[in-house]
Amino acid sequence: MFPDLHAVIAAAEEAGGPDVGKMIGQFAQYGSVGVIVVLLLMGIIVPKYVMTNLTADRDKWRDAFETERVAHQATRQQLSAAQASAEVATEQGRAMIRLLEELGHRPQTAPAPRGAV
Repeated sequence: MFPDLHAVIAAAEEAGGPDVGKMIGQFAQYGSVGVIVVLLLMGIIVPKYVMTNLTADRDKWRDAFETERVAHQATRQQLSAAQASAEVATEQGRAMIRLLEELGHRPQTAPAPRGAV
Protein backbone atom coordinates (compact mmCIF):
# COMPACT_ATOMS: atom_id res chain seq x y z
CA MET A 1 0.00 0.00 0.00
CA PHE A 2 2.45 2.72 1.22
CA PRO A 3 6.16 1.78 1.19
CA ASP A 4 7.09 4.10 4.07
CA LEU A 5 4.16 2.96 6.18
CA HIS A 6 5.84 -0.33 6.98
CA ALA A 7 8.99 1.45 8.20
CA VAL A 8 6.93 3.75 10.41
CA ILE A 9 4.99 0.85 11.85
CA ALA A 10 8.20 -1.10 12.53
CA ALA A 11 9.79 1.92 14.26
CA ALA A 12 6.70 2.40 16.42
CA GLU A 13 6.72 -1.25 17.44
CA GLU A 14 10.41 -1.08 18.39
CA ALA A 15 9.84 2.05 20.50
CA GLY A 16 7.60 0.07 22.83
CA GLY A 17 4.68 2.48 22.49
CA PRO A 18 1.14 1.57 21.52
CA ASP A 19 0.79 -0.68 18.49
CA VAL A 20 0.20 2.02 15.91
CA GLY A 21 0.33 -0.45 13.07
CA LYS A 22 -2.68 -2.37 14.30
CA MET A 23 -4.57 0.84 14.97
CA ILE A 24 -3.88 2.19 11.48
CA GLY A 25 -4.71 -1.16 9.97
CA GLN A 26 -8.04 -1.33 11.75
CA PHE A 27 -9.08 2.15 10.58
CA ALA A 28 -7.51 1.90 7.10
CA GLN A 29 -9.90 -0.89 6.13
CA TYR A 30 -12.73 1.64 6.28
CA GLY A 31 -11.16 3.91 3.65
CA SER A 32 -11.53 7.66 3.86
CA VAL A 33 -13.88 7.43 6.85
CA GLY A 34 -11.19 5.51 8.72
CA VAL A 35 -8.57 8.12 7.81
CA ILE A 36 -10.83 10.91 9.08
CA VAL A 37 -11.44 9.04 12.34
CA VAL A 38 -7.69 8.52 12.82
CA LEU A 39 -7.03 12.21 12.12
CA LEU A 40 -9.74 13.17 14.63
CA LEU A 41 -8.30 10.86 17.28
CA MET A 42 -4.80 12.22 16.74
CA GLY A 43 -6.03 15.81 16.99
CA ILE A 44 -4.89 16.80 13.51
CA ILE A 45 -8.40 17.83 12.53
CA VAL A 46 -10.90 19.24 14.99
CA PRO A 47 -14.62 20.04 14.85
CA LYS A 48 -15.64 23.58 13.98
CA TYR A 49 -17.03 24.37 17.46
CA VAL A 50 -13.69 23.43 19.03
CA MET A 51 -11.82 25.69 16.62
CA THR A 52 -14.29 28.52 17.25
CA ASN A 53 -13.79 28.15 21.01
CA LEU A 54 -10.01 28.11 20.61
CA THR A 55 -9.96 31.24 18.47
CA ALA A 56 -12.33 33.04 20.87
CA ASP A 57 -10.11 32.05 23.80
CA ARG A 58 -7.03 33.21 21.91
CA ASP A 59 -8.65 36.57 21.14
CA LYS A 60 -9.70 36.96 24.78
CA TRP A 61 -6.15 36.35 26.02
CA ARG A 62 -4.71 38.70 23.37
CA ASP A 63 -7.11 41.47 24.44
CA ALA A 64 -6.23 40.90 28.10
CA PHE A 65 -2.52 41.09 27.23
CA GLU A 66 -2.99 44.34 25.32
CA THR A 67 -4.99 45.85 28.20
CA GLU A 68 -2.29 44.90 30.70
CA ARG A 69 0.42 46.25 28.42
CA VAL A 70 -1.33 49.61 28.16
CA ALA A 71 -1.88 49.68 31.93
CA HIS A 72 1.78 48.92 32.61
CA GLN A 73 2.85 51.61 30.16
CA ALA A 74 0.72 54.14 32.06
CA THR A 75 2.26 52.96 35.34
CA ARG A 76 5.77 53.35 33.91
CA GLN A 77 4.94 56.87 32.75
CA GLN A 78 3.62 57.79 36.19
CA LEU A 79 6.71 56.36 37.87
CA SER A 80 9.04 58.29 35.58
CA ALA A 81 7.06 61.49 36.26
CA ALA A 82 7.30 60.86 40.02
CA GLN A 83 11.04 60.23 39.67
CA ALA A 84 11.48 63.49 37.76
CA SER A 85 9.40 65.33 40.38
CA ALA A 86 11.53 63.90 43.20
CA GLU A 87 14.72 64.89 41.38
CA VAL A 88 13.42 68.43 40.90
CA ALA A 89 12.49 68.69 44.58
CA THR A 90 15.94 67.44 45.62
CA GLU A 91 17.67 69.93 43.33
CA GLN A 92 15.47 72.76 44.64
CA GLY A 93 16.41 71.80 48.20
CA ARG A 94 20.12 71.85 47.32
CA ALA A 95 19.75 75.23 45.62
CA MET A 96 17.94 76.60 48.68
CA ILE A 97 20.75 75.38 50.99
CA ARG A 98 23.40 76.98 48.76
CA LEU A 99 21.44 80.25 48.69
CA LEU A 100 21.04 80.30 52.48
CA GLU A 101 24.74 79.52 52.96
CA GLU A 102 25.68 82.38 50.61
CA LEU A 103 23.49 84.71 52.66
CA GLY A 104 25.34 83.67 55.82
CA HIS A 105 22.83 81.25 57.31
CA ARG A 106 23.84 77.82 58.42
CA PRO A 107 21.50 74.94 57.80
CA GLN A 108 20.08 73.53 60.99
CA THR A 109 19.02 69.98 61.46
CA ALA A 110 15.80 69.21 63.26
CA PRO A 111 16.26 67.97 66.84
CA ALA A 112 15.79 64.27 67.39
CA PRO A 113 12.33 63.34 68.70
CA ARG A 114 12.03 62.33 72.34
CA GLY A 115 12.73 58.74 73.07
CA ALA A 116 14.78 58.27 69.90
CA VAL A 117 18.05 56.49 70.32
